[in-house]
Amino acid sequence: MTANREQFGSRLGFILAAAGSAVGIGNLVGFPVNAAKNGGAAFLLLYAFFVVLICLPVMMAELAAGRNSRKNPLGTYRHFAPGSPGWLIGGWLALITPYMIAVFYAVITLWITGYLTAIISGNLQALTDPDYFAHFVSSPTIFVYLIAVAALVGLILHSGVKDGIERGAKIMMPSLFVMLVGLVIFVLTRDHAMAGVQYYLIPDISKINAQVINGAMGQAFFSLSLGMGILITYGSYMDGRSSIPGSAKMVALADTGVAFTAGLMVLPAIFSFNPGIDPGTLSDSSVSLIFTFLPKIFLAMQVSVGYVGASIVAALFFLLVFFAALTSLVSIIEVPVSGVMDQKGYSRNRALATIGITMFFIALACGLSFGMVDFFTNFAHYGEASHSLFDLVYDVFYDTILPLNGFIICLLVTYRWKKANWNAELETGEPNYKGSLLERYSNFALGTFIPVILLFVFVNTVLNKFFNISLI
Repeated sequence: MTANREQFGSRLGFILAAAGSAVGIGNLVGFPVNAAKNGGAAFLLLYAFFVVLICLPVMMAELAAGRNSRKNPLGTYRHFAPGSPGWLIGGWLALITPYMIAVFYAVITLWITGYLTAIISGNLQALTDPDYFAHFVSSPTIFVYLIAVAALVGLILHSGVKDGIERGAKIMMPSLFVMLVGLVIFVLTRDHAMAGVQYYLIPDISKINAQVINGAMGQAFFSLSLGMGILITYGSYMDGRSSIPGSAKMVALADTGVAFTAGLMVLPAIFSFNPGIDPGTLSDSSVSLIFTFLPKIFLAMQVSVGYVGASIVAALFFLLVFFAALTSLVSIIEVPVSGVMDQKGYSRNRALATIGITMFFIALACGLSFGMVDFFTNFAHYGEASHSLFDLVYDVFYDTILPLNGFIICLLVTYRWKKANWNAELETGEPNYKGSLLERYSNFALGTFIPVILLFVFVNTVLNKFFNISLI
């Protein structure tokens, strides 16, 4: 155990930081729309089902492995499988994956920052122009916003785990919750809002099929930051008195609660200010919804609250999304920073500079892949189409590799570390875990069907994404 390993100052601080990593754009926009398009409450129940039966055991596996090893993801694999090169593949994947995810997430965060700035400047109406987003993402101003986002993330991470990540989460996450509840209350008082609530909360079983089930599981797995190395890293910052099962439950509850509450904001707003809309026509892309569709919804609010009032509501929403994106980005970047600190023996500032500079230029290349530089715009060809560098990074490291990382951590914990040792770690700080239903279920699930499901999702995603073949 590393004697001088940084630690969270409190259990609440850990829960808020971990929830911050989990709560992101997918919760606030992707989940509500997926629910609306795929059976409403039926999708919600599927999502909750997978959170409890699939994601919770994997969360506990990552947290326990991190706390026991007191290492970053690569160090964790080396800790449990010393001298075994095969296992190190999992460690490298768990380290490289968040690095590359942070690259495209930084680009999305700079877009959010730009839109938030435009709204505060009184330009909400300009955002509703169909060509605005295309012009914005290919304009030189993205460099300014990228620098601003990098500086803010760097400032938080520079301050360390307790004074940076934890303190930032304690400010941003409660603010996020308050803004979300406030926006829900406002939206629910608008005309026709209840039609959206009804559509959202009444289950439509007829829309549930194999692809929807697969989508609900993927949404739950991705939403909780599993397979990204974040929970392994954050687990390494937990003290031995903290309850891993209890903390994992709270993080899962917070993540699911935010996703559910966001549905009570987004769907009623869409129905209220676009009466008669067919949710089936909504885009599956969170990016498209945030940057092209929702500004029109916010502008439509001026009929009832005026242009200034509509701008305030829009600014609060984008501030809400900005906090969600920023807390996620901080968590993601901390993984490779921790890896460089552990593996190279660098100080936090030196590791942060090393990771930050290289990541900045790759993010810049992704930012240039929307028409500004043809080489990055048409970077790769797969699935019978040309894709940008941004698309490639997203498709490979977010849409594809995460289930594989989850599959490998399941095998590591179950068959290398062994269940008895894993149980002993989970019982530390939670003596009631021993012999509990959760312990018996997790031991069975993690060693049998969960790895099989994750491997299937990985293989199906690869075939579907890159070869236009679907197994379901």
